[in-house]
Amino acid sequence: MTQRLARMVGINHVALEVGDLEQAVAFYGAIFSIRGVDREPGMAFVDMGDQFIALSEGRAAPPDDGRHFGLAVDDKELVRETLRRAGVPVSPGSRLDFRDPWGNRVQVVDYRDIQFTKAPAVLRGMGLHPLAKREAALAELRHKGLAGG
Repeated sequence: MTQRLARMVGINHVALEVGDLEQAVAFYGAIFSIRGVDREPGMAFVDMGDQFIALSEGRAAPPDDGRHFGLAVDDKELVRETLRRAGVPVSPGSRLDFRDPWGNRVQVVDYRDIQFTKAPAVLRGMGLHPLAKREAALAELRHKGLAGG
């Protein structure tokens, strides 16, 4: 008899430890358009529609080496340009990685180029409809049986 296991269906949030909440909100707000931030003592929750980034005050660890998270955006090259204007070092080449002031490594990917898909109603609610996938991402989705055509 095989054991039934729960399936992972997505990531609700990512938690980042930062040294100062107000500085962290200001840093991320200078790079990305932020629609809302909820707060509780020692925490700030940056709204991303149906997901969020939780900023937790009190980072004492050294910068992350290989550990990172991928953040999907509507325009990766605009983020690259914004980071450069802000003087934030970015990875060379086509990838776009950067570190926040506390050493958290963020990899930026373009929503149009990846399999991750938001429901049309969520995209509309975020003011991003239509944000269409590019053909390579659609082909990956079709290969997995996750898109029509």
